[in-house]
Amino acid sequence: MRKFFYKIICASLISFYFFEVEKVKSVVPYYYLPKIENLQKRSLSIGKNAYQLLYFGQYEESLNLARLAVKINKTNEKLWMILAETQIANSLYKEALNSLNQAENLNSNISEIYFAKSNIYLKISQLKNAKLALETGLKIEPKNYKAIFQLGNILLMEKNFSEAIKLFDKSTKIKPDFWQAINNQGLAYFEKDNQKLSIQFFEKAISIEENAEPLLGLASCLRIKDIKLALQLTKKALAKDPNYVNYDYRKEQLWGEKLQTSTELLLENEQLRIDVTLAKSKINESS
Repeated sequence: MRKFFYKIICASLISFYFFEVEKVKSVVPYYYLPKIENLQKRSLSIGKNAYQLLYFGQYEESLNLARLAVKINKTNEKLWMILAETQIANSLYKEALNSLNQAENLNSNISEIYFAKSNIYLKISQLKNAKLALETGLKIEPKNYKAIFQLGNILLMEKNFSEAIKLFDKSTKIKPDFWQAINNQGLAYFEKDNQKLSIQFFEKAISIEENAEPLLGLASCLRIKDIKLALQLTKKALAKDPNYVNYDYRKEQLWGEKLQTSTELLLENEQLRIDVTLAKSKINESS
């Protein structure tokens, strides 16, 4: 291609020797070569658009844009992180880990890289790697209450209830109204056979956010002590979120075996028959 253009230019110079210089110039091809700075700006703009599409649930489109952004600029760790997020949204976990490794190679001092890795490891049930990634991220950002909470959740899954409680407590000291961590303290204390403290933490969580989970958790605690109140709380919980009627769903929310057993016995109460049936029908409709 280069030789072809060279011949055209030579022929033009000979043929139009007596013409004005400007006319000679008019037959010479002109190409715009963008500067590195412009390419980098363009890639960042594409990356932002990919992130916006991801936010609006357009997962495949966001993935394609993120790939394009990284192809243009492979030296920006933020673009690799955006690509990883789009890959996670598309369940491409291995590819997402590779993208996060690229981001880490460019800048190993970004806590979000390790938190994102932990999220992936949890999705693929690699608890040990998830824990290590969280601990690495927390060395960089030790007061990230969500990461501390997530580390507590891993310990909850490992049935290390005492250490999990400590982490949940640490999380709420940073963010006192973090009801999820307060709720999970209630979950942990129930498995430690301390229903008194479990009740206290479920009640505290409800005072911040009247969510279905602490409502049903508290109801299970009161199943024997105050069945009337337990039934009222259960009805309210199932009305708010019918998914909590399902054993497997509660397991996903990290409910332990003891609390599960108490809840199953509670849901068998004849006075809850209509509420349980309605909750199950709503789940079936949405599936």
